[in-house]
Amino acid sequence: MKTQSWIQKNIPSLSGKVIAVSGSTGGIGVELCGHLASLGAELILLDRNQGKAEALQRKLEKDYPAVKIRRIPMDLEEMVSVKAAACELLKAPLDGLILNAGAYHIPRHKCDTGLDNVFQINFAAPYYLARELKSHIDARGGRLVAVGSIAHNYSKTDPKDVDFSTRSKHSLAYGNAKRFLMYSLYGLYEGKEGLAVVHPGITFTNITAHYPQVIFAIIKHPMKVIFMKPRRACLSILQGLVEDCDRNQWIGPKWFDIWGLPGKRVLKTCDEKEAAWICETAERIYEGTQKNLSF
Repeated sequence: MKTQSWIQKNIPSLSGKVIAVSGSTGGIGVELCGHLASLGAELILLDRNQGKAEALQRKLEKDYPAVKIRRIPMDLEEMVSVKAAACELLKAPLDGLILNAGAYHIPRHKCDTGLDNVFQINFAAPYYLARELKSHIDARGGRLVAVGSIAHNYSKTDPKDVDFSTRSKHSLAYGNAKRFLMYSLYGLYEGKEGLAVVHPGITFTNITAHYPQVIFAIIKHPMKVIFMKPRRACLSILQGLVEDCDRNQWIGPKWFDIWGLPGKRVLKTCDEKEAAWICETAERIYEGTQKNLSF
């Protein structure tokens, strides 16, 4: 089934709905915002790079003249910026928050919170947004959509190294942060509606362009052929706007979590004891960020 045909069949009009998207200028984010605009949604772009966000806004307004767009600057490495963005979002009617932004192979350092930046970008800052905005979104019967990753299953969490700051392998640091995000949100929404954890599959975006230059030059073309394009990969995120996930469920490509149209399945990647610890730790980190504590 073609992408547009699938959308017409499975996703209702979003006219009158206000959807905030983090990481909107990334490979999946750009395509996602295009789909949302075509469905009539009013968009709030949450991005660090305001130049790119402004360029995306101009493109969307050209392609979809009726679309309404506003931009809120947000740098996930800086909690002051995240808190300011949350305050602005609390002033807006909000029917959906899509936690799409992420970072994988980037220079590692400690943020002002004392947390590893990969951990803060992929977990601590998004979780703070979810906690601050949950009641606000719930009041409108809205939805939180969190983008997870198959990398969450690369290793278990470690109480002695919560943010994996001692691990030099980028896949482990990224996977640990995504594991925290996914299972903390399952706990936050336990027994409640309004959450979808999604996985877009493997697709060719900046987040996959982390190999050495020579190797990347060789593999980038096969990657474009083998894996789904961002335009199709973000269908799982759209599905998350209309379908809930219960605890340990996620929406992703049907075939090996890599190819195909969105489907839902139950994850068996984290036992109850570890999940409970993740939830407790997430709340402790959230409370610390509220009080401007460092870790």
